[in-house]
Amino acid sequence: MAFNFYEGVTPQLLQKVEREVGPFYYYNTQLLCQTLERIKEELITTPHFHVHYAIKANANPLLLELIKQAGLGVDCVSGGEVKRALDVGFSPDGIVFAGVGKSDREILLALQAGISCFNVESLPEMEVINELAKQLHVKARLAFRVNPNVDAHTHEKITTGLHENKFGLAMEDVIPAIRFSQELENVEYVGLHFHIGSQILDLSVYEELCARINDIQLQLEAEGIHTQSINVGGGLGVDYDNPDLHPITNFTDYFQVFKDNLEVRNGQQVHFELGRSIVAQCGALVSSVLYLKQGHTKNFLIVDAGFTELIRPAMYGSVHYTENITAEGASFAHYDIVGPICESSDVFAKDYALPSSQRGDVIVFRSAGAYGEVMASTYNCRTLPQTFTTEQILNK
Repeated sequence: MAFNFYEGVTPQLLQKVEREVGPFYYYNTQLLCQTLERIKEELITTPHFHVHYAIKANANPLLLELIKQAGLGVDCVSGGEVKRALDVGFSPDGIVFAGVGKSDREILLALQAGISCFNVESLPEMEVINELAKQLHVKARLAFRVNPNVDAHTHEKITTGLHENKFGLAMEDVIPAIRFSQELENVEYVGLHFHIGSQILDLSVYEELCARINDIQLQLEAEGIHTQSINVGGGLGVDYDNPDLHPITNFTDYFQVFKDNLEVRNGQQVHFELGRSIVAQCGALVSSVLYLKQGHTKNFLIVDAGFTELIRPAMYGSVHYTENITAEGASFAHYDIVGPICESSDVFAKDYALPSSQRGDVIVFRSAGAYGEVMASTYNCRTLPQTFTTEQILNK
């Protein structure tokens, strides 16, 4: 049976809601639950593998509740994300706090909550954590983020594992950093953290990452350093071109790379930080056609959503699979799909083939569950988009 993203939600229902509230995010919660279940199935035979949801991908409380119920931990990169995770009810011992620029206030929040681990990016950061932990009479558990200089073969703005990127310590600096941490009273070294990029489709880069991790583990063992956990990061990509063909990412092949290539020590725990691959396909941005404008060289389809609702196309040049779900007739036309924001970069796609469209038609941008709602803004004094799940739409 072909996958149906809308599962009983008719185009007329979506059109009705869009006319009431303007552009909004629609979440297929059944698909999210199926995705979470697939991940749990993959981990049955590897109890030392643990998945933490990268909350930066989407912090919607309704989705977080389902992710919490599935038993995942949370990877946070700000104090606000730590607070959101705590507010939703995630256990502090499942919360990891990463990020290259943690403020004192954010560190104190995490220390007071008793989170599982800080992923440390620099020695000055570690010294601050130690000092703040001393004030609270607690000991902070640390994992050092390592920059393995692995090219993730993804967009330059979401590549994070090269030497020129701002993240992590160089591999040759890790052992001195661990030795330094052992001299401090209020921090404890527990592991290593890696994250090489986002929207990764070439799984061979993870093989290279495993090789780098294996090398550094040998170096640590030669120094008598015990490492409790390895955090390999996340970055697994999704199919933005054919979301109905691949509604759930191939987690089997992803985890198999680490089963085959990562040399895990007895008792060592392995952590993954997956975000996009969990929530991207369950979300869509629903908009409507305002105007059709015939230019000298372009045929513009102007919709009521813009980069204030979905910034990925403007920021990364990415294109989401787009559909007109209310079009009548079988003819097609090519459009530059643009929004109302007063910037030339407010373009969703150029020369994109859609059924011949008219004012009021519903245009849906698929695979928008990750880095969509969470990156929305009020630029041009626009209102943040509302969100609705399948159940909420059907009950309206």
